[in-house]
Amino acid sequence: MSVSRLESALVARATNRSESSPAPLADSGAAGTLWQRIDRWISQPRSTRQVIVWLSLYLGLTTNWPLLNDLARLGGAPSTYLPTVFGLGMFTLCGTVAMLSLTAWSRWMKPLWLLVVVIAAVAQHYMLQYRVVMDPSMIANAFQTDPNEARDLLSWRMALNVSLVVLPAAWAIWRVRIVPMGLLSHFWRNALLLALAAVVAVVTGVAMNRQLAPLMRNNVHLRYMMNPIASLYSAGAVVLKPMFKRSGKLIPITAGTALGPSYAAQKRPPLFVVVVGETARSDHFGLNGYARDTTPELAKRDVLSYREVRSCGTNTLASVPCMFSALGKSGYESRKNEYENLMDVLQASGLAVFWLDNQAGCKGVCARIPNASAFDGLDAATKKALCDGEECLDNVMLKGLDERIAALPAERRAKGVVLVMHQMGSHGPAYYKRSAPELKRFTPECKTNALAECAHAELMNVYDNSIAQTDHFLGQTIDWLKTQSKQYDPALLYVSDHGESLGEYGLFLHGVPYSFAPDAQKHVPMVTWFGDGMSERRKLSRSCMEAGLDAPLTHDNLYHTVLGLMDVTTPTYKPALDALASCRGKA
Repeated sequence: MSVSRLESALVARATNRSESSPAPLADSGAAGTLWQRIDRWISQPRSTRQVIVWLSLYLGLTTNWPLLNDLARLGGAPSTYLPTVFGLGMFTLCGTVAMLSLTAWSRWMKPLWLLVVVIAAVAQHYMLQYRVVMDPSMIANAFQTDPNEARDLLSWRMALNVSLVVLPAAWAIWRVRIVPMGLLSHFWRNALLLALAAVVAVVTGVAMNRQLAPLMRNNVHLRYMMNPIASLYSAGAVVLKPMFKRSGKLIPITAGTALGPSYAAQKRPPLFVVVVGETARSDHFGLNGYARDTTPELAKRDVLSYREVRSCGTNTLASVPCMFSALGKSGYESRKNEYENLMDVLQASGLAVFWLDNQAGCKGVCARIPNASAFDGLDAATKKALCDGEECLDNVMLKGLDERIAALPAERRAKGVVLVMHQMGSHGPAYYKRSAPELKRFTPECKTNALAECAHAELMNVYDNSIAQTDHFLGQTIDWLKTQSKQYDPALLYVSDHGESLGEYGLFLHGVPYSFAPDAQKHVPMVTWFGDGMSERRKLSRSCMEAGLDAPLTHDNLYHTVLGLMDVTTPTYKPALDALASCRGKA
């Protein structure tokens, strides 16, 4: 693809009169070193459109190795493979030219062009390192990443990979001289280039429809690997989509909420702890048949482990608000407004509710209820024992927990307490930070965030140690609940927000779009424990619950199961989605 010849004369005239042109070297033409000849060629006066075409070619060749690797993985005969590489390469080139044509105005666009290169280089690093794709959910998750999580993702390898792409482009962008041109001339030339890119893309698509249509239909993720188009498109979608929502109002769902008949003559109020796990896989829980005993503490505490639970999303930002929503997965994803959630309903019933976070926030779920960060208010000794900087092991949430509950309104505590603990859990890629030294039973560990560099056995070890830490935390939480049994009727429900890929199919971490994400990112553990007081209070049948441990459940069940267990009546409660409804009243 070339820029319109109509610019040639203008470029030549502008070259002669450009005041910013450096003095020519003493030897022209072929004279001078190779570096000098390259520098003279780079620093020639060019129009903005010439610059973005060259820049698009550069990005197409240097930042699309993940796409090429995935096409190679799909395989096929050369007669099939090479045309798809050419076709997607043309789509990527045309899309980049079209996007950058919107910036082809003056030399003051240079910082913006450099920013695009940096974004493309960073995106390529993470796509290569963790086999993620740059869809809107991944970008939204990145925007929600706090400094601690971001630090875990940084490495010297990242700096090297990004520098190899950015530094040559930065030098060329700095050295090239931009030909000045009037606004109207820029406008029609940019429009012409945009139209030309669109025409070439359409012609390529029509000519190669037979090869590309089935490829893209069966491998939807490929469209989110076209760099930098995918990153820029997804970032734009995340930023602009909220601006075009039909309404920003909050829809209330708490009307008609009340406490059920079990509260009328209760001896003790209920104390229900909901633990929101992080990045835990069901198939790595010893309770669920995993070959390794990663859950010895839970196994000692008479818990029930549900083995067929699927998440609402594949990342925290998608799953956590969805699992606390009354809308269910499909309703939540298609909503036009924001709605109150489970925590609002529990609070409206008169119960004392509290959200304790050892993660990067509650994603809006706790916006209207009492909440706190587990890191706040810690004494120096606790920070030294359980924390590394501003990241702490989950056991820190048990510190000062009695005082946190005592600070809730007494009239609400007298009715009952619902406490949500949001874990750090097995958050990657720095899994080695997620377990205490004394719990690192599986060695040697992968001790880097460059997971692809670790042996598979080391990766399994470090991840399983993080699961063992969750097991230890849940065991301690149950022990703490037992100490409350004279004052409360205690119970616990643990469920992870999503799973994790550990190298299967070349994938790492999580966040792959749900429709084609592997089951490892969606199959999550769910564990319950009921004290004697709660079992008697709600007349729970142990044998009935044990018979349902292999029943298919999803995050959609959480909202209704919690309301049913807490005996909170509300119009949004659906008994059919209450996982324990059939087992109450049978004890």
